[in-house]
Amino acid sequence: MNLASYLQAQAGQRPTHPMIRFEGRTYTYADVQDEVVRLSAALADAGVRKGDRVALFLPNVPEFAITYYAAQRIGAITVTINAIFKTEEVRFLLDDSGSKVVFTVAELAQYVPADCPALEHCIRVDAPGNEPDSLGAWLAREATPVHMAECAPEDPAALLYSSGTTGFPKGVTLTQRNIHSNIPLSARYSGYVPEDKLAVFLPLFHVYGQNYLMNAGVLAGVTLVMFRRFVPDLVLGAIARERITMFFGVPTIFIGVLAMDLSGYDLSSLRYEMSAAATMPEEISRRWHEKFGRRIFEGYGLTECSPFACYNDLHEHRFGSVGRAVEGFELAIFDENDQEVPRGTWGEIAIRGEGVMAGYWGRPDDTARALRGGWLHSGDIGRMDDDGYVFIVDRVKDMINVSGFKVWPAEVEQYLYKLPQVQEVAVYGIPHAEKGEQVVVAVVAKPGQAITADEVLAYCRDNIAAYKVPARVDVVSELPKSATGKILKRVLRDAAS
Repeated sequence: MNLASYLQAQAGQRPTHPMIRFEGRTYTYADVQDEVVRLSAALADAGVRKGDRVALFLPNVPEFAITYYAAQRIGAITVTINAIFKTEEVRFLLDDSGSKVVFTVAELAQYVPADCPALEHCIRVDAPGNEPDSLGAWLAREATPVHMAECAPEDPAALLYSSGTTGFPKGVTLTQRNIHSNIPLSARYSGYVPEDKLAVFLPLFHVYGQNYLMNAGVLAGVTLVMFRRFVPDLVLGAIARERITMFFGVPTIFIGVLAMDLSGYDLSSLRYEMSAAATMPEEISRRWHEKFGRRIFEGYGLTECSPFACYNDLHEHRFGSVGRAVEGFELAIFDENDQEVPRGTWGEIAIRGEGVMAGYWGRPDDTARALRGGWLHSGDIGRMDDDGYVFIVDRVKDMINVSGFKVWPAEVEQYLYKLPQVQEVAVYGIPHAEKGEQVVVAVVAKPGQAITADEVLAYCRDNIAAYKVPARVDVVSELPKSATGKILKRVLRDAAS
């Protein structure tokens, strides 16, 4: 069992089929496999062994796939680092994982500390080939080719670190079984075929890009049309040129595209759109369907479940839902005593199945809390209807307590997206001496339109209960976002407190 076996199989079956298109260049499956074999031999020759950790501190570049599969080929555990991290964040992940090697690019190398105890090699993938720590130099080493490592189902394959919104990041340990069981589901539910061309601008260091797009895409033999990041004009302009068929994003990306003038873009090659990683406002999903005649398919899961656990829809789409549990997974809604609640009742979403992580790297207490009772406790609040469709209301930690009343930000946001001038909105809570917390709204107007705080407040007073009405509305030019496009409410809270 080895994730690199899928690349090897595709290189054998269709060697000349494009695996990656990137900035005008084509990398066939045979091209990538050749470099993976050479790099894995060089790593083994340098003393990297099965179970050692190999870190990837990289943006979306073809070398991400090459270094990832080379590490997997020798049974090493890949550790992927957010490409916007700086020195102390990188140090924490390298030290916590005990990474022996890190691959990076010139612009990020300055943030790799030289004094990490376990780190032996910092290899720059974009450095000139005559430099000793360049990828080119490592590929040119005269090393004896190695056989692909045979890994057991429970062997760790990858460490993906949680965002660390409530403290230091935790390394989510995904095993060979976790990923091998999950990526065929991703490919099958989304209907990947070798002729597909996937727009890959979501970061590959994140589980959505890494497993749902890259690993599942290689399993299916698709072409990954890779972008360093989501730049609207660049990505939308490439859809016609590359004949991209599948578009994967997060809600903020779909919100932004809906607000654009699309008359200059040919999007006719697209046949499928999918959103995940954050809750899609129902109003946005309906607008997309009205504009393009296609629904946005939605997935739900966590890094801790590899990530794909729920899908809307394989058989019947329901607006506002993230769908039903996919094959091999079971979802339930629990109360605060970890008891299942009746259908239609709100509670915490719990998940179990083959994709659920082995645990948090080196953190047995955190693992025990997250996996208590044999279920992964998601931290998401939702309900399940009589047919098993799950509807998410919000994260437990984002709930606002106003004088004892629970306010779920996502519910208020759903209403605010009905305002025609609103492009993006974030609802969050800040401390209040008498009420405990109060509701604050940050809103971004659509290009060329204006909205005032008084208009937002008047709308809220007319449409939602008084305790949910914001105490303050800030009209802003943009909202802070993570590399995956999630709105960072903790940044807003910190600035407002």
